[in-house]
Amino acid sequence: MQAFPLDQAFTFLESGPVTLVTTHDSGRDNVMTITWTMVLDFDARFAITTGPWNYSWKAIEKTRECVLAIPSADMLDTAVGIGLCSGRDTDKFEKFGLARRKADKVKAPLLTECLANIECRVIDIIKPYGIVILEGVAAHADPHRKERSPLHAIGDGTFVTDGSVLDRRMMMRPKLPPSVLTHKS
Repeated sequence: MQAFPLDQAFTFLESGPVTLVTTHDSGRDNVMTITWTMVLDFDARFAITTGPWNYSWKAIEKTRECVLAIPSADMLDTAVGIGLCSGRDTDKFEKFGLARRKADKVKAPLLTECLANIECRVIDIIKPYGIVILEGVAAHADPHRKERSPLHAIGDGTFVTDGSVLDRRMMMRPKLPPSVLTHKS
């Protein structure tokens, strides 16, 4: 082992997945790219980190809802492009040719190109850290999509995708909810 720059330590923990977050505010949809996400438990509770520097922050604070859309590896350039411009002055749906679908429980749209969409309500915002705690209220997935590998950000401008699936569901059975054991990705 050798010394490593502390300001780069996050690159070992930021493994994604890259997530597109859609919002709806004042009659307008927006989408941003987030790589700082976390699963909080098996009950569809998640956290994302963002802040007032992102145009979507105001919509999340005001409407207290959003959609987490999980892009696949073939959407890498779209996901990066979305993250490089602001909804303040860009219609990202038009610019990137994103197809939307009405969500069931929130006003933010689903992204039909993505592997999955999770409709969420905000249950808490920890402002000093920009942490938004979300509760999933509905989920949608595309089981027929050919490209199934999600993207993972390293944090330095590089990305990785999933490799081989190493199945240990039976070994982990005592710790997993029954719904995970019966679901095959």
